[in-house]
Amino acid sequence: MKKILVLAEKPSVGRDIARVLQCTKSGNGFLEGNDYIVTWALGHLVTLAEPESYDDRYKSWNLEDLPMLPSSLNLVVIKKTGKQFSTVKAQMTRPDVKEIVIATDAGREGELVARWIIEKARVNKPLKRLWISSVTDKAIKEGFKRLKDAKSFENLYAAAEARSEADWYVGMNATRALTTKHNAQLSCGRVQTPTISIIAQREEEIKNFTPKPFYGIQAVTDKGTFVWSNRKNNDTRTFSKEEITSIMESLKDRKEIVIQSVKKTLKKNVAPSLYDLTELQRDAHKIFGFSAKETLSIMQKLYEQHKLVTYPRTDSKHLSSDMVSTLKDRLKAVNVQPYRKMAHRALQGTVQLSKAYVDDQKVTDHHAIIPTEETPFIQKLQDREIKIYDLIVKRFLAVFLPPYQYEQTTVDASIGSETFQTKGKRIVDSGWKELYDHNTEADQLLSRMEEGTAYPVLSIKETEGQTNPPGRFNEGTLLSAMENPKKFMKESNKDLLATISEAGGLGTVATRADIIEKLFNSGVIESKGKDIHITSKGKQLLELAPLDLRSPTLTAVWEQKLEKIANGSLKKQEFLNEIKDYTKKSVSEIKHSTQKFTHDNLTGTKCPDCGNLMLEIKNKHGKKLVCQDRECGHRKNISKKTNARCPNCHKRLDLRGEGEGQTFTCVCGHREKLSTFNDRRKKEKNSKATKRDVNKYLKTQQKEEPVNTALADALAKLKLDQ
Repeated sequence: MKKILVLAEKPSVGRDIARVLQCTKSGNGFLEGNDYIVTWALGHLVTLAEPESYDDRYKSWNLEDLPMLPSSLNLVVIKKTGKQFSTVKAQMTRPDVKEIVIATDAGREGELVARWIIEKARVNKPLKRLWISSVTDKAIKEGFKRLKDAKSFENLYAAAEARSEADWYVGMNATRALTTKHNAQLSCGRVQTPTISIIAQREEEIKNFTPKPFYGIQAVTDKGTFVWSNRKNNDTRTFSKEEITSIMESLKDRKEIVIQSVKKTLKKNVAPSLYDLTELQRDAHKIFGFSAKETLSIMQKLYEQHKLVTYPRTDSKHLSSDMVSTLKDRLKAVNVQPYRKMAHRALQGTVQLSKAYVDDQKVTDHHAIIPTEETPFIQKLQDREIKIYDLIVKRFLAVFLPPYQYEQTTVDASIGSETFQTKGKRIVDSGWKELYDHNTEADQLLSRMEEGTAYPVLSIKETEGQTNPPGRFNEGTLLSAMENPKKFMKESNKDLLATISEAGGLGTVATRADIIEKLFNSGVIESKGKDIHITSKGKQLLELAPLDLRSPTLTAVWEQKLEKIANGSLKKQEFLNEIKDYTKKSVSEIKHSTQKFTHDNLTGTKCPDCGNLMLEIKNKHGKKLVCQDRECGHRKNISKKTNARCPNCHKRLDLRGEGEGQTFTCVCGHREKLSTFNDRRKKEKNSKATKRDVNKYLKTQQKEEPVNTALADALAKLKLDQ
């Protein structure tokens, strides 16, 4: 009997699909049923070959051997996942397998994962494509009822492969050229380098910023405080000290303020757009301090393991029209504590959304991130997962709730010939904002005032302040800059800015978190608190890198062309020919550069292997010593950041030293040997309820209460020692 092979991207998704398809017979790396065989990758099983596979010369890094431009790039099996590749290949090549269903993530990278495996396995069988945005049983069943012909995704595969090969040609050559030219580990790429450039530009703006003083006037009455307003432009401040001094002089004998008008206006604010990945990462960083990569990791678990949210790697904030019929079931799924009140309120309505939230034209590969039809069991989630899920559910519920409405009262008044104003606010309907307790706003009521009435002025005083420099980037705002670099650039060429805007920024929603992480790990940027600073290494890298690689323009143009490949209007080889020409140009520019690289992080510690002085490298994970001679490569950890907390100030501890001498240290001065720390933790753990105790209790409660009792919710938030 002929069977269909299904290739998933990860084991967890593969097992979910296997369960739905009734594949119960377990094999080594696959599951089998009467009609289907389900197997999986472990992310990428196949990748592009390293340079040395094309020519023995490339085994050593030599400037004179560059550029490396093989006519075509080869695929190799990744060693650490080679066993699973053999399993997948064996199942694909079985004589009883008549067809393959690609069930990897529905996107450009997911397409690449599957196609490279199939190509490397040299399998030529009919292909179908499963394209779903959540991995619930319902979504999987419906997806298999409407499988697509894989041929319609050939252009998407070509775009994915073109992106990967272009990064190989440019990244491999530029990195080797810079590293060998300056004998320093200098990584260069079309997304990494312009991202550093944006950070450097902001540093320059802060460095060159000159504060500018401004002035205003306040008039205090028993009816409230009124603020001076310029008649010409309604501005409440002026940069002219002379102007404010003159006005103050004209007001010094004035004792009354006359009410000219009292206007009341009803204002409405509708709920914000649904989440895409970038905005979710921004909010998670702003509210919880999560890194972009941390948020994406949590999202993957909520998507794959818990099946509570839709596909996370999306750049859309809208839903497609075919999603509307599923909205009621999703609302029913979240009709549990602590969302029951608002979910019930939403279900009482028509469950219809406007074009502000449902628009087929604004949905790319995937719609916005929303909850699935699965009912959540909050007690099964970790604290970090609860926080991210809470953001998604509240943003989803908000779009079904009434607008936030308030009545704004604006009072215009005059003192002599000068205009003053005060404003008040009365909340009419909290609407969707009721979901957000921390955003609850209070009424700002004004005393009753009548037009034409004069009131005594108790005091008039001059106010002053000064302009502030732009803030440094944190991970949240850097994501915004990568998403829309046009806002942060000083390009004079309007055509280039238009290209950047049209192409959609630096990297993709799926890769930006990894790019930021790479920049930290390579030592070109560092964090101080939440702020991101460029290091000396980062500044020098920008000076040494080819000019085009420093600007977001290059990657914007690339992304634009990759999109053309995906829609069939540009041939992959035509694009790669341009990339090879650019690679030759950039390598030549590096070779002929007269600039020098200087290590500013040299220590007095000598490398035990080669005797050279070692460099101190700092990143967000800690500090380490690295030999300055890249050929040697010796490294040693100095300290690493941990999740352990200081018993005094509760900040994260650093772990220093090696072996039995390892010691936890804190910025507050606390020091504690690792052995002492472990003994203390053991005693504390024995004195607390264990996770097993709590879960056992929660299971007994579920028999009486179907989901999410108030007590279960409280217990789920109990701080447990892992």
